[in-house]
Amino acid sequence: MKQDLFKYKGIKPILIILTILTILQGITIILQAKWLAEVIVSLYKGESFSKQYELIILFLLAFMGRHLLQLTLQKISADFAEKTSKQLRFQLVSKLFELGPKFTKKQGSGNMATLVLEGISQFKNYLELFLPRMIATSVVPPMVLLYVYWMDWISGIILTITMPILIGFLILVGLAAKGQTTRQWATYRILSNHFLDSLRGLETLKFLGKSKKHSENIEKVSEQYRSATMKTLRVAFLSSFSLDFFTSLSVASVAVNLGVRLINGDLTLLPALMILILAPEYFLPVRMVGADYHATLNGKEAGASIQAILDEKKRASNNYQEKTLPTAINELGFHSVNFHHPGEEINTLNDISFSINGAKKIGIVGESGAGKSTLIDILSGFVENSSGSIKINGSDTNLTSSTWRQRTTYIPQSPYIFSLSLRDNIRFYSPQATDKEVEEALKATGLYELYKTFPKRLDEWLGDGGRRLSGGQEQRIALARAYLSNRPIMILDEPTSHLDIETEYELKKTMLPLFKDKLIFLATHRLHWMEDMDLLFVLDKGTLVEVGTHKELVTKKGAYFRLLHE
Repeated sequence: MKQDLFKYKGIKPILIILTILTILQGITIILQAKWLAEVIVSLYKGESFSKQYELIILFLLAFMGRHLLQLTLQKISADFAEKTSKQLRFQLVSKLFELGPKFTKKQGSGNMATLVLEGISQFKNYLELFLPRMIATSVVPPMVLLYVYWMDWISGIILTITMPILIGFLILVGLAAKGQTTRQWATYRILSNHFLDSLRGLETLKFLGKSKKHSENIEKVSEQYRSATMKTLRVAFLSSFSLDFFTSLSVASVAVNLGVRLINGDLTLLPALMILILAPEYFLPVRMVGADYHATLNGKEAGASIQAILDEKKRASNNYQEKTLPTAINELGFHSVNFHHPGEEINTLNDISFSINGAKKIGIVGESGAGKSTLIDILSGFVENSSGSIKINGSDTNLTSSTWRQRTTYIPQSPYIFSLSLRDNIRFYSPQATDKEVEEALKATGLYELYKTFPKRLDEWLGDGGRRLSGGQEQRIALARAYLSNRPIMILDEPTSHLDIETEYELKKTMLPLFKDKLIFLATHRLHWMEDMDLLFVLDKGTLVEVGTHKELVTKKGAYFRLLHE
């Protein structure tokens, strides 16, 4: 059993309960075989059926007890799998918010959506089947084998020899199936990413007249997934047939030995019949593991992928103990902060130092690749600085903490519009907000007139399957979220770079009043914003080369001045 399973809350008591129930089930399996054999032998010897009522009742009780225990095992496993999968989905979604859009973009939004939806369901199926099957494999065969040894040591040796052969074959088939399933899962993730990207860009493809040509790419990716799936199914069907064949062969070897010894008079009928009834039960748990292996392998792979994401943050912040931030953030200071991506030696940010007091509007500018987005990622808590220190009100802190993120609102270049109502889209950060407060946010961000044209008003459905919005309207939705949350820090990463200049200037009139009395970090290459900023950070090749107001830096005629005149 993999050690990763012990990370899940409440699994140890569940394992103890399942083990106890499985031991009881093993006892009922042995008892039903014993009593059934005794009834058949008694009838074979010519005893009347009426004398067997007591044994028949005992057999039926054992039979019913076995299946009641099986139902109980399934119910306990299913409830635990359901509870754990819900917790895991919540942890995964929370972790994706912590890691931020950069991580999601790198991994593929289609892949992340697949993990959150189908991946969790597949892992639930894996957990529901894997736990009782593995415990049964560990408990029932040894119990049956010990009883057989007690009845007839020769039959016990045959069972002992045949089991490793069956397990060895199961391992070989499992390795082949794992390779196929891994390839199928990778193909499925590619298909998911490709489908989601195609869906988002369908309007653009149609506008450019490329939609029919793009369908060939979709067909190609779908064919790859179909081919991978069929290969996996072929291995699954072949392994199931082979497993049943070898199991039957093992039972047959026991039966032949028993038959020969019965003919020779070396064994009586009762123990021979009991062993023959128990032989299939001895191999049954292993057969069930083999039968369910393919059904649970996708869930196992999905669980490993999910766990890798959940462990991502721990590798970044394992030396940091989260602290509660002060109510008022009067000073934010970076002291010799450096950052480099994992596996890279060259820093993306070099020796960044600054100190900000109170609510200010900070513009972050520089050429492409200067480090603007990386600095924004650190400020947003999506990544942790590689070295140096960050202080709030003079105390060391870590911006990847949940307490910092609860103070910030992050607005990316392309805000995500959920397939939800207008109300729920705007209440993203403030789910308890009233309809009146939502309408105030719509007025503050210039969406109120558009909102009045919606037939369903706040219940109007947005996103996939609903009303489509322009880029400027989507940014206003993001601003309405920020307005409603009223968080003291707002971080914007190229929020208008995809908009035409007219839409941008119109949006700018809405945004600037919302910046009042907040700490604003605005990274952009549209330099007309800088005249409205209180302070400018100019980055060049990961280094903070200039800090000052717009007028000061123009007068200085340095790096900022050159950016203005490029």
